[in-house]
Amino acid sequence: MNTVTFKGNEVHLCGELPAVGTEAPRFGGVRGDLSVIHLPDLRGRRVLLNIFPSLDTEVCAASVRRFNAAAAALPGVTVLCVSKDLPFAQSRFCTVEGLDAVVAVSTFRCKCFDEKYGLAMTDGPLKGLLARAVVVVDEAGRIVYEELVPEITSEPDYEAALAALRGEA
Repeated sequence: MNTVTFKGNEVHLCGELPAVGTEAPRFGGVRGDLSVIHLPDLRGRRVLLNIFPSLDTEVCAASVRRFNAAAAALPGVTVLCVSKDLPFAQSRFCTVEGLDAVVAVSTFRCKCFDEKYGLAMTDGPLKGLLARAVVVVDEAGRIVYEELVPEITSEPDYEAALAALRGEA
């Protein structure tokens, strides 16, 4: 079981991130129109999973903006912004911010994401939400990069994640 910190206080997660080199676990996320997108639907594309607690926080919102700007310039990639925010809130955020190069998906229905990616916080003030992480999946569905951000209030390593997304890592 992994741990992270939230404002310096230890928080336990429900499991472990899948390892680089393994097949990315299947999951389904709900989009703003309430349709479900499954990770295997994206085979043949490079996929970045930007995973975070909630769009209602400054750092989470910043990561979505940053990956949106980068994704707009990268052909053949999909960026999924994954949280337990309701799909209506995710859609509203992306519309208000003018973010159209990322796909916001909610795992509010999918306990399988918690179990397969090990990122649900099991204690602390954000218990039940997802910890901050980035996972890059190649065209064949294998994980080529992962980062579990050790402090929830910190941003991910954008440059390393984008290099992996471009196939440079």
